[in-house]
This record gives sequence, structure tokens and C-alpha cells, in this order.
Amino acid sequence: MKPGITAKLFLAIFLTSSLVMVTMNWGVRMSFERGFIDYIRHGNEQRVEMIADYLEQQYEQHGNWDFLKNNDKAVYQMMHSFDQNEEHSQLLPPPGWRTKFWILDSNNQRVAGSDSTIPPDLLSTGRKMTVKSDFIGTVVSTSAERLTRNADINFDQQQRRTSWIIMGFTTLLAAAVTWLLSRGMLAPVKRLVKGTHQLAAGDFSSRVEVGTQDELGKLANDFNQLAISLEKNEQMRRAFMADISHELRTPLAVLRGELEAMQDGVRKMSLESLASLQSEVSLLTKLVDDLYQLSLSDAGALAYRKEETDIVHLIQLAEAGFRDRFHAKGLQLGSHLPDKAPIFGDPQRLSQLFNNLLENSLRYTDAGGGLEIIAIRRDKFLRIAFQDSAPGLNEEQLRRIFERFYRTEGSRNRASGGSGLGLAICQNIVEAHGGKISAEHSPAGGVRILLLLPLSLPIGQRM
Repeated sequence: MKPGITAKLFLAIFLTSSLVMVTMNWGVRMSFERGFIDYIRHGNEQRVEMIADYLEQQYEQHGNWDFLKNNDKAVYQMMHSFDQNEEHSQLLPPPGWRTKFWILDSNNQRVAGSDSTIPPDLLSTGRKMTVKSDFIGTVVSTSAERLTRNADINFDQQQRRTSWIIMGFTTLLAAAVTWLLSRGMLAPVKRLVKGTHQLAAGDFSSRVEVGTQDELGKLANDFNQLAISLEKNEQMRRAFMADISHELRTPLAVLRGELEAMQDGVRKMSLESLASLQSEVSLLTKLVDDLYQLSLSDAGALAYRKEETDIVHLIQLAEAGFRDRFHAKGLQLGSHLPDKAPIFGDPQRLSQLFNNLLENSLRYTDAGGGLEIIAIRRDKFLRIAFQDSAPGLNEEQLRRIFERFYRTEGSRNRASGGSGLGLAICQNIVEAHGGKISAEHSPAGGVRILLLLPLSLPIGQRM
């Protein structure tokens, strides 16, 4: 089984920490050993220098080396006196001679010191002794390249054991901290993975907890927004399918019932019955056409042949086409429009937009009321308001008025409410022209549909 991301992150951090600790331990050990040996070498050099100075004084008093020959005890007493001398206490290292040394006369013959053979290469590195500019001998000492005294070796081994114990304890501590850190850092990722699996399985109600404000917290917020959008789209898809089936089932049921009645002889085939069938077929045709138009506009495949056109003229043509129908229902239709408002758009689609809005007001407005169309130029935009009289809508109905198949009357009567796709198509047409559409309460007690469409710029101001 392949390791998970938690194990990989743990190993990456732990191995990095271990490498750093091993490197630090090795560096500290090397620094300590070299520093300790340098410390011993420096101390021995100080001792050699002091012994040479002392021997020069003694040689000047005695005139030869007879006082020192075969008298190693005198040498050791001399060294011990250096250690006990308060005047030199700050110049000497702790007591203890850690290397071999020899005291030689002017002929390089041993006077005192170690009984072993003197390495030839040390003769040129010894401390020369002179009395009144006369060469009298040399003090030679081996260099401290390694530890030789048991006390020094034991001290070095103790430091080595201590460093390994500290390293082992630090490794365990690093492992524990790394494990907790990796689990804590990846907890949001695991929640996102779990939520993604639920989302992929179709559970659009899945949400993840947002515990931080860092990049993972932002990712969790984006995931929740995605889940909300998918859940909303799924609800809309189900409602859309239910609405389509309802809209198609009703006229088909009427057609089937009337045809079966004619077949059974319950209803005679006449011009009236054929007109009823034709009415249901027309409703089906309009519904299918509206669905087709809506699907094209959603996919961006709806054909737009944009050109310079006067939108005021289009509104006036639509108003003229509906005036007789409004008067027949007892409704007033008026407008307040500027002289001209040039726009770069599709005249056919804009006419469809205005016709849908007029048809919507005609269907819903009660007799005795009316519709007023007001257009005002504001900077680079044209603000158009279609405001009718009662009945009005509540806040929820205003918010959902542009949803597909949404109709405000409870009976869902197609004869009065249409297919419920007109305003959805209007929204797509407005957005395709770079504008905005919204709904609010009308001062006359009905609904006011607001359009904001960009006007054409003069040729000199175009990019």
C-alpha cells in the first residue's frame, strides 16, 4: 500500500530534521575535538616557553647543565612551582602535561625529559635557549594531535555520550512534533478530500468546516461556494424538468381527451372543436419555440445581428402594436421617451424584448389600470422603466420573477400566465447587449421592470 500524504509529509519533515540534527551533532563534535586539542596545544606551548625562560635563568646561574642532568625530579618540581605560582596562574592552562618533552643541550644531547627517541623533525621546531646571545640548548615537545591522558579521553567520551543522548531525545521530540504538525496541517485537506468524494457521489449538501483564514481556508470557502452552486443547479434542473413535463402534459392531455371524445362520438367534429384543438397545438408550439429560444440564448448560440439602431423607434413600434389589445382589455398604455437613443444592438431581438414585456403586463394587469413606459438618458446608458398598475408582487415573487417557468398566479393557468419563459428570455437578451434588468415595486401598485442598456458612443469616442 502506497503511503498517504500524511506519511509523506511526516517523512519529509522528520528526515529533514534528522539530517539537520546529525549535521549539527557532527559539526559540534568536530568543533569540540579540534578546539580541545588546540586548547591543549596552546597550553603546552605556554609551558614550553615558561620552562625555557626558567632554564635560561638557571643555566646563567650555574654555568652548565649539571644541575639538571639525571634529575628529572627537579624538572617536575619546577613545573609544579609554575602551577602554584600566583603570578603565572592566569597564563597557564589547568595543571597537567599532556605531551612528551625533552631538554637538550647545545649538541642536541638529552639533558632531561622523556627517555624515548626524539623525532628528528622536532629538532627544528623546539624552543631555542640562549644566554648572553650564546646558544645553550633546546626545549622540544611533541604536538598535541590527539588526546593521550586518561582524564582527557574520559572527558571526551563523556561529552560524546552526552551529545548522542541529547540527539536521541531531540529525535524523539522532533518525531512527536512532526507527527502532530503533519496531522494538524493536513486535517483541512482531509476534510476537503472527504467533501469532494461526497460531492462526486452526488451529495451536493456536503460542506467542509472553515477553520483558518489561510490558503486552505480560502480553498474550503471556494469548495463550499461550489457545493452551494451545484446544489442550486441541481434543484433548478429538477424543477426545470418537472415544469417542462407539466407544461407539456397539460395540453397533450387536453388534445388526447378531445380526440378520444371525437372518436367515441361524444363530441362532434366541428369548426369549434377543431379551433379548440388548434388552440392547444398553438400553445404547444409556442412553448417549444420558447424553450428553443431559451436554450440557444443560454448556450450563446442565439443569433444576434447587431447594428446601429434607434431604440426609441423600436419601443414606439412595439407600443403601437399592442395599443389596440390594451384598449380592448380596458388598460391605458402611455410612454415618455426621448427623441432618439442610438444603440448598437439587434433590432429583432430588442423588439422581442419589448414585446415580451408588453405581453407580460397585458396578461397580469387588472382592467382599469395601465402601463407606462419611461425612458431617460443617463450618461452612457438608457434607463427604461415598464411600470404597470395592480396587482403587485411580494418580495419573494420579485426575486424569482426571472426564473424559468415561474408564474405568480397560483392556478398556473397558461391562458393567463403563459409559459413562464418570457422574462427569462428577456434577461438573456438584455445581458447579451451588455445591459442589466431588474424588478421592483411600481408606484402605480404593480411591477416595474427596469432596463439599463448602454448607448452607442459617437464615432470619435469609440475605441
